[in-house]
Amino acid sequence: MGMPKRSRRPTGKPGLGGMRVEAVVSVDERGQLVLPAALRSGMGIRAGDKFAVVTHQMGSRTAGITLLKVEDLAAALKEHLGPMFEHLVK
Repeated sequence: MGMPKRSRRPTGKPGLGGMRVEAVVSVDERGQLVLPAALRSGMGIRAGDKFAVVTHQMGSRTAGITLLKVEDLAAALKEHLGPMFEHLVK
């Protein structure tokens, strides 16, 4: 039996919850960010896609944000909360 096949993408360092730095971007004068083409392509991001902006607190300040595709957030909420709602409706 050979070694297990490793993913081409690292999963992140312990303590970072699987997060990694994909790119460093700047905010322009209009408050917009440009995501690198390779990142957009790899995630299947297209013009008009909707994202939920989730903030991360560090003490009393907002230290960062995460962008989640709205359909992925909705699917995760349905998976976690769906059974609870089904139980309440019965």
